[in-house]
Amino acid sequence: MKLAAAVLAAALLASPALSQEIVDGSKVDEVVAIAKGYGTATLESQPDGAPRIAGSIGDMTYYVFFMNCAADKACEDLNFYAAFADIKPTLDALNAWNRDKRFGNAYLDSDLDAAIEYDVNLEHGVTRDNLDAAFSLWSVLLQQYADYVGFTPAR
Repeated sequence: MKLAAAVLAAALLASPALSQEIVDGSKVDEVVAIAKGYGTATLESQPDGAPRIAGSIGDMTYYVFFMNCAADKACEDLNFYAAFADIKPTLDALNAWNRDKRFGNAYLDSDLDAAIEYDVNLEHGVTRDNLDAAFSLWSVLLQQYADYVGFTPAR
């Protein structure tokens, strides 16, 4: 019985999915490195000292806010955010987006401009592949939302 358990444990540890690096909110540099795989990404600080990534994918600027950060602990969440200045969709259009799309919350920001957010929970960590998939999804959402609200890059 002990031998079978040891063999099973060794097999599980050898599994690529289970042995892959776990990324949580304390691995800020790793999150930035993943972001750079989709465009530009620069590490900044929020007013409270928590990390923030300022990035761009194509002609679209976005931010990733590290949220729910406590002293000596990893931040628990990532909040992806983008706004499109001077684009003011109707509430009906935003409601349609939120009804028809599974990911990405659309709304009007404090200036009544089109905004979108997407949250990722990192409380107990995720695999690097999982976080990369979150950035991939964000890049798709960002492009779809930009098209949806009629964003055209400045030339």
